[in-house]
Amino acid sequence: MATPITSIKRTERTEIEVQEEKLAELQKLLAEQEDSIQKIMEITGELHDIGALDALQAMLQAKEKIAGIAVGQVSREPVTNMLNNLMAAAGTLTAIDPATIQKLSQSVQRGLHEAELGNGENQKTGALQLMKSLNDPDINRALTFGMNFLKGMGKGLNEPAE
Repeated sequence: MATPITSIKRTERTEIEVQEEKLAELQKLLAEQEDSIQKIMEITGELHDIGALDALQAMLQAKEKIAGIAVGQVSREPVTNMLNNLMAAAGTLTAIDPATIQKLSQSVQRGLHEAELGNGENQKTGALQLMKSLNDPDINRALTFGMNFLKGMGKGLNEPAE
């Protein structure tokens, strides 16, 4: 029978052995990723040649000044107004049914197309023609839609702002 183990001997590696092991691992990684590393080196060389690395280094050194300028620009009234308007518009768009927006968009596109076709004819529209056009179902539909839109908008304008 074997003798029981009564003590464990730990072999501690020296600093030099640890560094040599890390260098060996790094060499193995470099050998495995040779193509990738070569491409990275080419990219950094190109960035250096055009001065982008110097510009990036200067930006990093001046990061506090740049951040201060950016915050100052963003906090200006026109920018905050724009951001508030964008958020309000986004809120409005999210409240509208996408099918309605799509139908309205297609209708506007078709209307613009028809307007372009009729624009080249250089016609004058008289009062009698205008009255007769109310009998056209397409024109009547658009006018009715517009009047309903204006009625709803008027009701909305009468309500206090939130």
